[in-house]
Amino acid sequence: MSKHALTPFLRRRSTLAALAGGVAATSAAGLLLSSAFAAKPAPEVVLPKANAAFDYQIGGAYTPPAGVRAVSRDRGAKPVRGLYNICYVNAFQTQPDALEQWQKKNPDLLLRDGRGRPVNDEAWGEALLDTSTAAKRTRLAKIVGSWIDGCAKSGFQAVEPDNLDSYERSGGRLTRAHNAAFAKLLAARAHAAGLAIGQKNTTDLLGQRKAIGFDFAVAEECGRYDECADYATAYGNRVFVIEYTSRDFRKACSAVGKKLSVVQRDLEVRPAGRAGYVFRTC
Repeated sequence: MSKHALTPFLRRRSTLAALAGGVAATSAAGLLLSSAFAAKPAPEVVLPKANAAFDYQIGGAYTPPAGVRAVSRDRGAKPVRGLYNICYVNAFQTQPDALEQWQKKNPDLLLRDGRGRPVNDEAWGEALLDTSTAAKRTRLAKIVGSWIDGCAKSGFQAVEPDNLDSYERSGGRLTRAHNAAFAKLLAARAHAAGLAIGQKNTTDLLGQRKAIGFDFAVAEECGRYDECADYATAYGNRVFVIEYTSRDFRKACSAVGKKLSVVQRDLEVRPAGRAGYVFRTC
């Protein structure tokens, strides 16, 4: 499921080239130069705590309910001081209101059908991004990576790139391997910026989580589909669960509520005070 908005990594590593003619640089000046060009250590990545009360606010920011210790918000929102803040970015699909800009600036990065039309996630009115080649993944990672850097600058501690499972809606044009390779680029960028990165949905890629670089999980409706235990095992209970019906919420609470962060939200993830707003924790 997607609601909101991802340009990649580049850890800067600088080394001194060997001096021409094989002359070794051993002087004090050489040591100072080496020090000046030494790489800066990557910022510390802070992982979320297991079973921290969680609020899913990607549909609009509001004051978190009492007791909440972690919150996910759109990358355009401000993090909450004193809480663990997860930055939502729509990494594998476009935002509905951003399609025109993609068409104008990077039309070839949109996945196309046989007639040249963008392939859409019909449920949310979002066009799929084309992760099918290394060249396109690199370009997409530059775009999404800049969003990730923005999350870090804003003060978030983590990022959740949404629609990792877009290949399931691609009509066979994308594969698991394509999206896993793109996710690996995003994970490297996030870690270089000092952010933890969460796997958003799809148990199909749990076996590749370490190779990709995921640190925790954000799982929608894992209670409904009996998948919560799989995420819990893979991520040592560092899993944020979102359910959208009371029945699925009760099921998730009964199964994993004592060890995982489980929240029920309305499907539109409305801000508090709006008609239809739902927020419950186990």
